[in-house]
Amino acid sequence: MAVSGGFMGKILSVDLSRRAISDEALPSEEVLRKFVGGAGLGLYYLWRHTSPDMQPTDERAPLIFMTGPLTGTSAPSAANFTTVCLNFDVPYAAGVGHSHGFWGAYLKFAGYDGILVTGKSTSPVYLLVDDGRAEIRDADRFWGQDTRETERLIKREIGGDPDKISVASIGPAGEAILHGGMVKNDRNHGASKGSPGAIMGSKKLKAIAVRGTKRLPIARPEPFWQATEEWDRKLFAPPTSHEKMTTAIALKDAGQTRLYSMFGQAGWAAVRNLTDPEKGIPFTANYIEALSRWEVTPKASYNCKIACAYNVKITDGPFAGYTVSLCGGGENMEGAAGMIGVEDAGATLVLTDFYDGMGVDSANAGPVVAMAFEAYTRGLITAEDTGGLELQWGNYEAGMQLVKQMIAHEGFGAKLAEGLGKAAQAIAKGKGVLADELAQELARMTVHVKKAGVNLHDFRAEWGTLLGQIVSPAGPGWHAPGADFLLHEPDVGYPDRPPGTAVTIEEAKGKALEVRRTQRKKLWDDSTGVCWFATLNVAGVVELTARAVGTAVGWDDFDAEEALQVGERVATFMRLIAVKRGFTKQHDFDISPRLLEPPANGPGAGKSIAPYLEAMVDEYYRLMDFDLETGQPNPASLARLGLAEYA
Repeated sequence: MAVSGGFMGKILSVDLSRRAISDEALPSEEVLRKFVGGAGLGLYYLWRHTSPDMQPTDERAPLIFMTGPLTGTSAPSAANFTTVCLNFDVPYAAGVGHSHGFWGAYLKFAGYDGILVTGKSTSPVYLLVDDGRAEIRDADRFWGQDTRETERLIKREIGGDPDKISVASIGPAGEAILHGGMVKNDRNHGASKGSPGAIMGSKKLKAIAVRGTKRLPIARPEPFWQATEEWDRKLFAPPTSHEKMTTAIALKDAGQTRLYSMFGQAGWAAVRNLTDPEKGIPFTANYIEALSRWEVTPKASYNCKIACAYNVKITDGPFAGYTVSLCGGGENMEGAAGMIGVEDAGATLVLTDFYDGMGVDSANAGPVVAMAFEAYTRGLITAEDTGGLELQWGNYEAGMQLVKQMIAHEGFGAKLAEGLGKAAQAIAKGKGVLADELAQELARMTVHVKKAGVNLHDFRAEWGTLLGQIVSPAGPGWHAPGADFLLHEPDVGYPDRPPGTAVTIEEAKGKALEVRRTQRKKLWDDSTGVCWFATLNVAGVVELTARAVGTAVGWDDFDAEEALQVGERVATFMRLIAVKRGFTKQHDFDISPRLLEPPANGPGAGKSIAPYLEAMVDEYYRLMDFDLETGQPNPASLARLGLAEYA
């Protein structure tokens, strides 16, 4: 590695089978400039350390934690780290998750850009990375603890100032190798896509604790500071209209607690298994009203002035005395509570906090639980099937009990633990001549893309966002946000649309282009080490982030076009990895029928992407230079992006 800044210059390689730890230099400058960091560099290491037939939980299968060149710097919200693994939920894809908090910055302060974990321990362990030194420690006494208690106990064992230590850990869900197993850190944050917590659990790795005091090198300090200062000013510049407000302003200081009712009014709240969007109105309104009374404390990540994450102390009602820790959006609440018809704000917060403590992603576990609730409500299953649990809309205690059963692989929950792709068959098994019909109906109700959990808002009338979830090459996620959700995105030509404006048929033909444009920008963001919320809706931010990376690393000619090419390269590399592992075009149509149904009511009532989806996917393939028959990247595209050697 010949770069002079941005990176610490090495990753930590950990073989749990051999209990061996070593330092490994970062790859060549050519590779770094090609993939940069975060998602891009993590995928490069995944490609190096896997074979097409390797399974996600194989002993040699890697779990990668990767920062970006801006992580831990003075760039706005420079807190991100990425988890990369073979996807536990979408077996032919990579799994790419993101988290915030302090863990990524502290890892760099400890002297490392990333951690590569292979092998499996025979007993529970945790990894301590402490200012350039690393050791594997026994974790028997922490096994079985939730993520919040694990963090507290490990910090106490390490000693010193607990605020200078960051712990990324798994809960009982990861230990149980459950679909949706998350890696949680710093209470409010977590990486979920690809179920990295399940991979950690298979390795019996309970946690990774990091602490350090090392300084981050910056190649060109003065121009770097100028770029980040200009970026910061634009991030919080007063908007000229509501539609032009940056996400940073909208979500500043726990902004979700002020704005969430808009989601219900727009029909975006994922409630009652997507059967009744108008129920999102009381769900979000109750939340806003309750939080106006309760104690809300914003919890900023490293160098983050947005502070969208927050803690809530419930001060009245049956849950008085509870303090819950949430991240900035509403997806987790909708997956945990809204999808099973919970409308009480206290129950919503406590149930969401329970999911986080167990270390399970509500986008994965929530829809399979919601499918069971809908089936019970419609009489397709009864209390005899559920072991006496009454799965009526709003019964948060039954929802919590089902998740506990899923983790323990006990009772009716053991059938749901089969995951979004197999739970319907597991429930219908033994139903005699009606088994096939029941399995088909339950599968139709199960909300998923590629048998994995989508980011849970109701996007059925927001076709660009939904298309981005469908064609995302690492399974559903925010890799291609689309152009029609919430606010505009000036750097990639988003139109100004009032929030909640349902798509028109005439707009369908433009959605593939919007997905490609947003995918290039978002995957560039995901490779830098900064939070997406610090770039979303900010005019000129691609040039600013490119300048920040270039001046941090020492690439004086690095510009916005090269940055967007990095994003396109990462998207294509994700697709290439999937192709090597068996992806076919048909996988891009492995979509829950529920997501193809028009919403029953609300602003999007009657609108369905289904008649236009095939044409949208084909147009996306043309724009990305993928083969129209197979979905594979064409040789010319691979050559243009410098990926021919990886084909």
